Amino acid sequence: MLEAMTEFLHTPFLGHSAWLWLSFVGIVTALLAFDLGVLHRDDHEIGVRESLLLSAGYIGVALLFGAWVWWHLGSERGTEYYTGFLIEKSLSMDNVFVIALIFTYFAIPRQYQHRVLFWGILGVIVLRAIMIGLGAALVSQFSWILYVFGLFLVITGIKMWILADHMPDIAGNPLLKLLRRHMRVTPELAGNAFFVQRPDPASGRLVRWVTPLFLALCLVEFVDLVFAVDSVPAIFAITTDPFIVYTSNIFAILGLRALYFALAAMIHRFKYLKYALALVLVFIGSKIFLVGLIGKVPPVISLSVTFGLIAGGVLVSLWKTRADKTIEAGVS
Repeated sequence: MLEAMTEFLHTPFLGHSAWLWLSFVGIVTALLAFDLGVLHRDDHEIGVRESLLLSAGYIGVALLFGAWVWWHLGSERGTEYYTGFLIEKSLSMDNVFVIALIFTYFAIPRQYQHRVLFWGILGVIVLRAIMIGLGAALVSQFSWILYVFGLFLVITGIKMWILADHMPDIAGNPLLKLLRRHMRVTPELAGNAFFVQRPDPASGRLVRWVTPLFLALCLVEFVDLVFAVDSVPAIFAITTDPFIVYTSNIFAILGLRALYFALAAMIHRFKYLKYALALVLVFIGSKIFLVGLIGKVPPVISLSVTFGLIAGGVLVSLWKTRADKTIEAGVS
């Protein structure tokens, strides 16, 4: 029995032993169980301080996991993990902005927002696993697909630069229109419930209705799927190791959702970060085409350039919007 278990734990899965994957799943499961079962058993409004502390905890675990990857799989894999983590974390800033718009559109109170974000995380874990699994399969079968990813990233970066000030139209979202057309939706919230039993207007019998909280959850999942189309190819351009791609993705998203309540109040202070992210996408996409000319760009250079661009975008944003901070302080 023990021998069979040992053999199973060392069975290769997507390039690494099963025990590596199980260790990661165990850590994420423990974090989510602690988050929901201990810290947020009851709905309450999450303040900036709690958001920062919770995010610091998630980031700390993610950095420690990266150190463990560095020690166990080598410096190259460790650098790729931290680069992927940084890229996903930064690209998800746009995600935070759109999620804030979704909550505003549906008038979701702050005490219920964590419930939507938490259950949204479970969907993210599954959806990212599917997308990364498909991406890994494509890369292993067709090496030229990386050039497609590279071209896509360059085009996406240029488009992001041009449309940096574009505001998404929540009311015109095709998924929202589809859900409202085919589902019974209550006109108001029902506490923290996603579903309620109410009489059917035609027959009078009790039927299931969805609440605006459920619609918000669906849109949050949809937004993540859209943003994953950018972020997943970006990390595959850094490394084709599915373990590094998936773990860096999930840890970055976990920490950012925890940080949401602090970021949502000051997201306008990062208005120039989009331009930095656009340059990051162009750099990563172009890097794939440079392999044939100068060879593979060392992971430490990718990490340094990515960090430099993002840090520059944050600093420029905070400097350019310093007047907003002064106004906010005067109002408060």
